[in-house]
Amino acid sequence: MSKVKITPLGDRVLVKHVDDDEQVKGGIIIPDSAKEKPQEAEVVALGTGRKDDDGNAVAFQVKKGDKVLISKYGGTEVKLDDVEYQLVREDDILGVIG
Repeated sequence: MSKVKITPLGDRVLVKHVDDDEQVKGGIIIPDSAKEKPQEAEVVALGTGRKDDDGNAVAFQVKKGDKVLISKYGGTEVKLDDVEYQLVREDDILGVIG
């Protein structure tokens, strides 16, 4: 993976969607326009973190390289060098896979 030129701020996490197979079990090919946005992604970069009410830093619960499930409609899509990423808040991450 090449070095990403985007550094998230605060409690934001930069993720890259994991590509699903384009063909389903029955052999039907689904066009891109009909596909739902995948919820599985890989963590590419972490922000600076958030602070609690006392001003102490709160550690991220995910790390770079983790495969995660993100909420369907959360975050902001970003395209850099023909690669699509998504900036999400850590709260938009539903869980870590495996």
